[in-house]
Amino acid sequence: MTSSNVLTERRGAVLEVTLNRPKANAIDMATSRELGEIFTEFRDDPELRVAILTGAGEKFFCPGWDLKAAASGEDADGDYGKGGFGGLQELRGLNKPVIAAVNGIACGGGLELAISADIILAADHASFALPEIKSGTVADAATLKLPKRIPYHIAMELLYTGRWFDVEEAHRWGLVNRIVPAAELMAEARKMADELAAGPPLVFAAIKEIAREAEDMKFQDALNRINGSQFETVERLYRSEDQKEGARAFAEKRDPVWKGR
Repeated sequence: MTSSNVLTERRGAVLEVTLNRPKANAIDMATSRELGEIFTEFRDDPELRVAILTGAGEKFFCPGWDLKAAASGEDADGDYGKGGFGGLQELRGLNKPVIAAVNGIACGGGLELAISADIILAADHASFALPEIKSGTVADAATLKLPKRIPYHIAMELLYTGRWFDVEEAHRWGLVNRIVPAAELMAEARKMADELAAGPPLVFAAIKEIAREAEDMKFQDALNRINGSQFETVERLYRSEDQKEGARAFAEKRDPVWKGR
């Protein structure tokens, strides 16, 4: 699962994915397709429970689409592979936690990739922008997602102006979970990933599916689907060994042993 463009490492139940395309970790078609394959394998591997996505180096997380590849003839509307651009933002059924460890500049499609994760940790020097407006294009995924992640008026300002904003502002608007000293970023991401990997994977799956599928549903409609076990992950959870184990562990005043089945 490792190439020169994308490095991967398994640490028990945690998969670390590192963009590694000097100088800026930009994503071309081949890299996007590779990321799609990696995250599809992560989704389908029952032994893997959490992923961390980061960038190599200290300056760039990801600036998005590789403009040099575009200049050489790659089409912006071409085949990005499974999961769409970067392998994450359109990947169906990815019901496992993904942590973005933003180690530097995240702009354009790189910011869209980060907000496709569930949790964002950012180095104290990280910075962000959606500069597509300045080149006459639309930050399509961000236009859909950002107004649902942060206050609408702030999201629209960022989309309309393409201005840069620092990590403190990103944290203030709730776009970033935590600001971490750069030297401690991966240690903090690994600590969080290990904590999540020790948790109940079937519950995490249900949380993620419900949050994703209910995003555009009325509250009562979504609640009716949950109560009726009409989400696949909820149905699986309530018929699982883990659900029984959670109840037994609570009654016996001990930590549960989650098996993911």
